[in-house]
Amino acid sequence: MQSILILNGPNLNLLGTRQPEVYGAETLEMVEARCLAHAKKSGFQAQCLQSNHEGILLDAIHGARGVHAGLVLNAGAFTHTSIALMDAIYSVEIPTVEVHLSNIHAREEFRHQSYIARAALGQICGFGSQGYLMAIDALVQNISQASDAT
Repeated sequence: MQSILILNGPNLNLLGTRQPEVYGAETLEMVEARCLAHAKKSGFQAQCLQSNHEGILLDAIHGARGVHAGLVLNAGAFTHTSIALMDAIYSVEIPTVEVHLSNIHAREEFRHQSYIARAALGQICGFGSQGYLMAIDALVQNISQASDAT
């Protein structure tokens, strides 16, 4: 069974208590449980990891090569600053979908810039935790189409 890695960056461990008016009331554990169930329903396994440390996220992306067929990434604030995460996605050549709970384009100007988007298949933002499920669906479709082409 193919698998998808779901990575969450800084401060996402505080979901449910951190600015619920922006990020919603669900905890990260609740979001991850929904992702695992949705991936399974789609015929994929999923693994979840959250870190507040950029290097750990980089190591996880590097370690995904040859292990995971796709990556869902909510890099949090690293989205707007991390050329290293962008380079890692380019380097491992794993289809990646960028996710954000809030609509980053409707927020502060500095949040409009995404280095991740340059390396990702696409970006889903503003749909709360439903965006993760949309990202899984997009990856499943992309992976299936790539498999059919070979």
